[in-house]
Amino acid sequence: MKTTTPGLIEKPALQRTLSNRHIQLMAMGGAIGTGLFMGSGKIIALSGTSIILIYMIIGLFVYFVMRAMGELLLSNLNFKSFADFAGAYLGPRAAFFLGWSYWLSWSVAVVGDAVVVGGFF
Repeated sequence: MKTTTPGLIEKPALQRTLSNRHIQLMAMGGAIGTGLFMGSGKIIALSGTSIILIYMIIGLFVYFVMRAMGELLLSNLNFKSFADFAGAYLGPRAAFFLGWSYWLSWSVAVVGDAVVVGGFF
């Protein structure tokens, strides 16, 4: 939204709105945080602090995968998700399978998160 003042150049202004997408992303972040704290506490209690080194190594690999996906995204601006990457490089069947398996994984994660929240209560 741009505000205008008579005789002056338009200057950009922020909108104070939340769309459905913003709320969904906040919910996903909350779900990830809940599982992370519950899972991390139990694992650290069982194995000790050496698991933090393992978390750092896994985090490094995840970082490189995210960087690679970012490079793929910028290589073709028509890509909207990683299912599009699979469709472009592996074919439409791979994109279909990846899209639906991603949906299924989030469906299972919702159930798992409900169990973890029940454990907190």
